[in-house]
Amino acid sequence: MKRHRHTTTGIIMLGFLLGAAAGTICLLLPISLKPGCKVDFFDALFVAMSSVCVTGLSTVNVGQTFSAFGQVVLLFLIQFGGLGIVTFTTLVLCLFHRKITLADRMVIQNAYNLDTLSGLVRLTMRIFKVTLGLEGLGAVGYALVFIPEYGVKGIWYSIFHAVSAFCNAGIDLLGGNSFCNYVDNGMVNLVTIFLIIVSGLGFPVYWEILRVLCPHKNTDGHIYSRKMNLQAKIVLVTTFSLILSGTILTLLFEYNNPDTLGKMGWGQKVMAALFQSVTLRTAGFATIGQEAFRPASSLVYLVLMFIGGSPAGTAGGVKTVTIVLLLASMFANISGKRDVSIMHRKVADETIRRCVAIVTFSFSVLLVLTTALLAVQNSNFLDTVYEMTSAIATVGLSRGLTGSLNSVGKLIVTLTMFLGRIGPITLALAFNSNHTGKDFSYAGSKVIIG
Repeated sequence: MKRHRHTTTGIIMLGFLLGAAAGTICLLLPISLKPGCKVDFFDALFVAMSSVCVTGLSTVNVGQTFSAFGQVVLLFLIQFGGLGIVTFTTLVLCLFHRKITLADRMVIQNAYNLDTLSGLVRLTMRIFKVTLGLEGLGAVGYALVFIPEYGVKGIWYSIFHAVSAFCNAGIDLLGGNSFCNYVDNGMVNLVTIFLIIVSGLGFPVYWEILRVLCPHKNTDGHIYSRKMNLQAKIVLVTTFSLILSGTILTLLFEYNNPDTLGKMGWGQKVMAALFQSVTLRTAGFATIGQEAFRPASSLVYLVLMFIGGSPAGTAGGVKTVTIVLLLASMFANISGKRDVSIMHRKVADETIRRCVAIVTFSFSVLLVLTTALLAVQNSNFLDTVYEMTSAIATVGLSRGLTGSLNSVGKLIVTLTMFLGRIGPITLALAFNSNHTGKDFSYAGSKVIIG
């Protein structure tokens, strides 16, 4: 089992690297560029890595730089990165009627942190079908706006932005201003918010909601309802609590800011604040320029970006469940409780250690690489921290720094996006399987802390 565990983490890391490498080569081809446009290696690598890691940061204007072929390459990279290497590979094997071996099933099991080997291929196909269905629904919503405005080209815009929104990529073809021109368009806002939220919940939560909602009968024929599991409860409560908190704080801090919400009517203020709160869940689209927000708002956004979405979905960050369990552990220690519990359920110590490892890893990478970027780039401190938090959490929002990065700065942010995408996943998988070595402990000793 240990060998398969390491195989899974290796496949995930190698898959993202190969995807970014292939994307870089494709984007450097003349056929990928519009007439008169050029990109160097660093820009191509940056955009390819941003796409496959579903981040959304870009050093070039995607819509004005890349041709139809280049945009298709980006769409493929986004879909590949959103679904993940394991799901994508399983899908390809199924389409070509290749046998899914036991080793393949163990890789899938580890990737989704499941307890059983049964039904894994069926689960993967369900994920793919749900993804296509929700992206198709989003494309129809976008089409109601983009086709009247752009004509036939609006069909492609609708498909591209639906995939980009569901995969939480945040890459747009609208001229580099994201959705700023649609800040007052209810359809674009609501479709984007819907796609971001549902994809950020995580696929296991979908199945759990369906399981609870579907009627069940016991042996006597009586209909009864099933209770929702702890994972889904934490995800749903935390997700909507963070969205609500972000919306309220945005309204509070930006209500009179003429550069953000100040000149809008009350309804438009609420919609813009809600969109901003939702997109911070690692989506990367924006209806307001991030550099216009006040420092207090930006500090709140740094926290929301770092938390990100929920496990086993397309979102990034350290994940909602991780933060909730860490807070539960903190309160348990403060109150002198021996066990960590949440919603009347005990949480295993091993799970808490995983949470600590994931958050520590992400914060350490953020601290080290932010320092490195500040050392090579003459940039504003807040703008730099915002950029790097956006990269490590695969959000894609920027306060205007991305376009002014030098070559070394581009490499640092590229590395940050890669580590942010595979880091928490790899750590989670590293702790996933049961320890097979000899279990022993050293003599205890007291250490002063605090």
